Amino acid sequence: MVRRGGTNDKPMLTSCTSEDVAAHGHSAHEAGELHAGLQAPGAWISPKFLYDALGSKLFEAICELPEYYPTRTEASIFSRYGAEIARSAGLGATLVDLGAGNCAKAAALFPLLQPAQYVAIDISTDFVQDALTRLRQRFPHIAMEALGMDFSSQFVLPPQVNAGRRLFFYPGSSIGNFTPDEAQGFLTRLRAQCGDDGGILIGIDLAKDHATLDAAYDDALGVTAAFNLNLLRHVNRLIDGDFDIKGWQHRGAYNAAMGRIEMHLEARTAQTVRWRGGERRFEAGERIHTENSYKYQQADAIKLLERSGFEATRVWTDPQRWFAVIHAQAIAS
Repeated sequence: MVRRGGTNDKPMLTSCTSEDVAAHGHSAHEAGELHAGLQAPGAWISPKFLYDALGSKLFEAICELPEYYPTRTEASIFSRYGAEIARSAGLGATLVDLGAGNCAKAAALFPLLQPAQYVAIDISTDFVQDALTRLRQRFPHIAMEALGMDFSSQFVLPPQVNAGRRLFFYPGSSIGNFTPDEAQGFLTRLRAQCGDDGGILIGIDLAKDHATLDAAYDDALGVTAAFNLNLLRHVNRLIDGDFDIKGWQHRGAYNAAMGRIEMHLEARTAQTVRWRGGERRFEAGERIHTENSYKYQQADAIKLLERSGFEATRVWTDPQRWFAVIHAQAIAS
């Protein structure tokens, strides 16, 4: 599952503050993207639209579910190896948190990494601003910035981000929401922004048995289903759509041929959906593709980083080898 300001997303918003977002609202570019996806032969909606305010809260709830192993497994790695991770990554960097959400993962590392500046980037700017308000009270000695950004297809940090040693923090295996080619393009753009003295600290979900994966993305309580269905409410607000939420159901399962979890919304009955500038007839059983989550072999993850201009310095995993945290240093250009 994705938790950030956009992965596997096609277009991008320019960098902006939360005040900019409030002033200018949702862009025509986003509306065009939604229209294009809904009209495509195989309908799709970018996973970045999962994260309105309610979607962000629902994702927090997902992270507490017994079936959803990535959050607690990654947290156990940081807890067990935090001191080693800090020695590898170094102290006093500009910590750039990609898809910061509630900022809790990064904040847990503040005492170890001692960042000179913390930059929280997320597409849900109100959500991240609330988190920073609380963090500034706890860590007044750390300079903090919030950026509202969809960093999926372009990535340029604004001047208020310190140009000194930058450590990109990308936990939660959000890299899995990209196709492998898109992942390489994204990581290459990060490399261009971190300089020769920068690096990345990234969480990557590893390949495992299919039953564990299926349960993680289709939990018994239906929280993931609510999270996925809420995307339609968000789309209705953004482009004046008339999706009837009750007419759709969540589907999430592992696609072995592609090596990825796929999330879809499936029409329960035949229906016509209208939105500002378009409409589409969906037959019963027709699906809208909303998210991918690729699972990696550890060696393949390291190769991906290398192709993107980073050299892995250390890899930490849990005892079951379900998840990996990797620190990689920029390869000097």
